[in-house]
Amino acid sequence: MMKASLGTGILAMPNAFQHSGYLVGTVGTLLIGFLCTYSMHMLVKCHYELCRRKKVPSLSYPGIAEAAFEEGPERTRWLAPIAQPISNAFLIVYQIGTSCIYIVFIASNIKAVCDMYVGDHTVQTYMCYIFIPLVLICWVRNLKLLAPFSTLANIVTILSFVITFYYVFSDVPSIEERHAVGEIKGLPLFFGTVLFAMEAIGVIMPLENEMKKPKKFSSTLGVLNSSMIPITIMYALVGFFGYIKYGEGTRGSITLNLPNDEKLAQSVKIMLAVAMYATYALSQYVAFDLIWTIVEPKLEKTKNKMTYEYTIRTGIVIVTFILAAAIPNLELFISLIGALCLATMGIALPAIIQMLTFWDSMYGMQKVIFVLKNLCMILIAIMGFVIGVTTSVKI
Repeated sequence: MMKASLGTGILAMPNAFQHSGYLVGTVGTLLIGFLCTYSMHMLVKCHYELCRRKKVPSLSYPGIAEAAFEEGPERTRWLAPIAQPISNAFLIVYQIGTSCIYIVFIASNIKAVCDMYVGDHTVQTYMCYIFIPLVLICWVRNLKLLAPFSTLANIVTILSFVITFYYVFSDVPSIEERHAVGEIKGLPLFFGTVLFAMEAIGVIMPLENEMKKPKKFSSTLGVLNSSMIPITIMYALVGFFGYIKYGEGTRGSITLNLPNDEKLAQSVKIMLAVAMYATYALSQYVAFDLIWTIVEPKLEKTKNKMTYEYTIRTGIVIVTFILAAAIPNLELFISLIGALCLATMGIALPAIIQMLTFWDSMYGMQKVIFVLKNLCMILIAIMGFVIGVTTSVKI
């Protein structure tokens, strides 16, 4: 659970605080952390109930959405057939968007180091250099073969974080030099970035389904709470001190603020670029799996399935490469994906699923409060979606 929430997002937290100010950023991160955790609890509770009604051992996230519409009020059941495809579409967009962020991250960090030795080149130039290696690692069909790369990425990431935090917590300026409250126009970017960094809605159901005792996942001292509480606190601390350290010059990834002329800082950028290279392959694997589930049934009579498979794998890399080259701004890309996908999948859809699942179980004032609570969550998600996407696109 912690591994799923710890990634490039934590390195973007100081930039999020730059948009909000350290006071609003700290309070906002804690509130968003609570909202994300609560949404996950809602989804897990609905999963138990829908599995009981459907008499099945487990359901995927899109399967939960479809089952909720099937079991909900009569007037909403006609939406059941499209609930799963729409959920899948958002998951695919999220995975492809995340892959784009990895490409921008890798190229930006390599550029920061290479510019010291070979002169200034555009970030798109470095994207071209890594294109073929990305295609090759994404051609790996067996997930087990990616395990060594994942292990290496984990080790390198931890080491890089330690060095990065050494820089962040060294010679911290006075807090009086920073803004406690940022400008209102920066809040949508803050919301999208923090949501992208903290939301792990895509791994909730697979993780819970794999547990020997699934009910311990969402108990008071279960996996969900014991992971999300320290994650939220850690993100708030990194965002706070990173912003205090680098102020208004904070970049989309805190690694880009590290001194380019120091070998230790250069090693961090190269190590994280290598780690994200391996992580890109895993993200692409998930995107391919979602797409292949849709495409494969249509290829039953086709003899050369392998050709289609490699074509789709390569196509995903090409799409992510083109999008990353078109929007090489790490800060805006992270905020855009957070507002576009995670506001929907992480907040709005769990609220809708809960309303549909327990619609006939609530009565009187209890039902009024229940509906108002979920409508508030949906409204927050819609505002975050519309304002966040609009702000990101305009900038």
